[in-house]
Formats: sequence, C-alpha cells, structure tokens
Amino acid sequence: MSLMGNIDAIFKAYDVRGLAPQELDAELSRSIGASFARFVANEHGADSIVVGHDMRPTGPEFAAEFAAGALSQGLDVIDIGLASTDMLYFASGSLDMPGAVFTASHNPAEYNGIKMCLKGAAPLGAESGLSTIKEHARTLLAPQGTPGTRTSRQMLDDFAQHVLSFIDVSALTPLKIVADTANGMGGLVVPAVFAHLPFELEIMYEELDGTFPNHPADPLNEDNLVDLKARVLEVGADVGLAFDGDADRVFLVDANAEGVSGSLTTALVAEQVLEAEPGATILHNLICSKVVPELIAENGGTAVRTRVGHSFIKAVMAETGAAFGGEHSGHYYFRDNWRADSGMIAAAVILAAMCRSEKALHELVAPLRRYRASGEINTTVGSTGAVIDHVATVYASAAQDRLDGLTVDHGDWWFSLRASNTEPLLRLNLEAADDAAVAARVSEVQSHMAQASEVS
Repeated sequence: MSLMGNIDAIFKAYDVRGLAPQELDAELSRSIGASFARFVANEHGADSIVVGHDMRPTGPEFAAEFAAGALSQGLDVIDIGLASTDMLYFASGSLDMPGAVFTASHNPAEYNGIKMCLKGAAPLGAESGLSTIKEHARTLLAPQGTPGTRTSRQMLDDFAQHVLSFIDVSALTPLKIVADTANGMGGLVVPAVFAHLPFELEIMYEELDGTFPNHPADPLNEDNLVDLKARVLEVGADVGLAFDGDADRVFLVDANAEGVSGSLTTALVAEQVLEAEPGATILHNLICSKVVPELIAENGGTAVRTRVGHSFIKAVMAETGAAFGGEHSGHYYFRDNWRADSGMIAAAVILAAMCRSEKALHELVAPLRRYRASGEINTTVGSTGAVIDHVATVYASAAQDRLDGLTVDHGDWWFSLRASNTEPLLRLNLEAADDAAVAARVSEVQSHMAQASEVS
C-alpha cells in the first residue's frame, strides 16, 4: 500500500521523520529523493548531491532508493555511506553540494528519517523549500533528462582532520576519556578523531547497532547517562562524553560524574572562541541559561539571543557573522564549520581548553553554576495560544517578549513557554537562584497554565 497519503505526518519543520517502514519506506524515500533533486536543481542550480545514512537497519535501502530518485532527475550522487549528521554537513560544505542523511537521531529503533541541507550545509526547512519538496514527493516524479551517475566516496578521514583543525593538537596533554556512543554513529567518528590525539580513550557501546540494545541514544535524558557516569567513576576518567544516535550532539560528564548541561557547554565553548577571536558575536537560543550571555559579556563578546531551532540559528549566524552559537539541547554551531553544528568539534574545543588551562572540567564549570534550572517540562493543554496569552497577562508587570512563544523575566527568575510544532503541548523552561525557588516558581506558573487550560 502506498504511503503517499501519509506524507504530511512525516514532514516536520526541519526534517522528515517517522516509523519505518509503516510511515517511511523505500518507495517514499525514492520519491522524496527525486523531489529533493528536482528542487535543488531548479532553485539552486545543483547538478550533484551527497547522500549518507546512519546505522539503522533500514538506512542502506532507504538511502539507495533516495539516491535512485535523485539519479532519475539527472543529478549525480556522491554516496558517503555510513555517516554522522555532522559528517554529512562537512561533506555538503567541503564539496559545496546539497546533501541528505538518513537518520532519526535520538528517536527509538523503529524510526527513521531524513535530514537535508542545501549546498554549503545551508539549512533546509519548511520555509526554505521543505514544504515544496513535500508537495512534489506526493507522486513519484517522472524521469527527467539523462540519468545521473552514482559514485562512492570515503569522507571519514577528511572529516576527522576538519574537526582537529579547530584545536592545536600539538598543545594537548594526556587525558583519560570515556565516550558512550550508545551504538550510534559516534562509534564510527569518535575513534577516527581520537586516533590523532594523545588521550586514553575507552568507548562504551561502540558497535553500530540501530536497535540500540544497551540504552536509547538520547543523552538529553538523564537516565541514559547512568552507565557513563558509573564508568567514569570506576576508571577514574577525566571526562565522559555522551553522543546521541547521529552523533551531532554531545553532553559532558566531569570526573565526579556530574553532568554538564548544554547551556554550560555553550558557555565554555564561547569562552574559548572569544579568547581566540576577541569581541566576536556569539549566539544562544532563548532557553539557554542566563549564564551564557553573562559570560559572553564578561569576556568582551556580543551575545545575540535567538529562537530555538537550527534553521533560525544558522540564519542569524549568516546575518551577524557570529563565530559560534549554542543551544541548551546540545547543538553547537561553528561559523568555520559552514555554520553547521557538531558535537565532535565542541568536545575537541573543551578537551583542548582543559589541557591548556591544566584544570579539571569541574574546575572550569564551577564558576558557571550560578543558577538552577527546571529542565523542559511538557504539558498538554487545550489551546496553546490561549494559555500563553493568559500567562502573559498574569505576568504583565515583568519584562517579557514573544520572540519564540513567551519569555518572562523577573530578574532573579525567568521562564520560557513555547508551543510544540506538532502536538498540543507547551514546553516550560524555568531558571532561578536555587532548587527551592525553581520548584516554587514552576508550581506557580503551572497553576496559571492550568487555570487558562480549563477555560480554553
């Protein structure tokens, strides 16, 4: 049975994602490949694309069909095979070609998806072509012109060298590191990068296995850091690194097995970038801790606050010439990486900072632990817009804006309330001085949300 009728369900704001093969299968992959190829050819003059896939069982077949669809439209295909998402961005940037990688990132094993980009790793979202690709993919496009040629290319070594170009390898000193790659693509890229570094490396769950037999590849969930934290303590490691399924995100664990949030990692990397490039512009999304803009200002940089999401951050980076940008979710963007995100580059920068400063990770992070955060709290509501409007009215006396949902800032505590793109959910992120204040304020905001939800 054709899945064309369900295409709206799997096309998201920034990518394609769904159950495989119930929602995304080989036939639909071929159709999307043809539509993507025609779009980048007609709108951007592309004559070649680069395609890769992660370790999920359906990846090779779906990527091959996607490539076949592109070939049918007369475009050549460079097949890089197994690839992390940031490796695909590197290929797109270095080859100056549009690209696509089959991955469902941190989603469970039964999912697959497609992350696509324009040449130079430029973002492709609903407003920049993804909606057009979706409409044209509803029916398999007829072949057009002379079929393209498919060739294979190994990009892993070049990618590893690119990552290393962000640090001074000669200045590194020995460190003991444990990396949990969660059976994801980190099992491919981490060894390739660390082979050139003077570190003692242990990799947990290195085998590429898209069924995720050990634990989900989602390091944003604290439950998935349990094994890594235990191993860091057991072997006396200096640092723990936790990668997600497509290895474009990384979360850090210090020698005391305490996690380092995406906000604190953003602040640490920003500090290193500003040391190398004084006065640089640094981006942070609006759910990052207040410590991020504070640290940027303290180090002479210019902080620019953005909406959540890679398309928005990459667009603002292009407009401002920002050297770096970070998200609380563990995405870290570098201007010299075609403004694309890379967990590997962020990890390398922080490891280099530890070596240069001769400080342990917890010593680098300690001055940044100024506030406590609630984490993201999702609540189902009747009408997201009505609830946001009501909460805004309740806190009318506080500083607030609507850059992305609602942000309310009381000075000593603040919160962000954003609507999900796909579900009737509101996402609450709140920060205050200590845990007691966080708990009290979360309860307060939730009570106002509940009142509005009952009315709506």
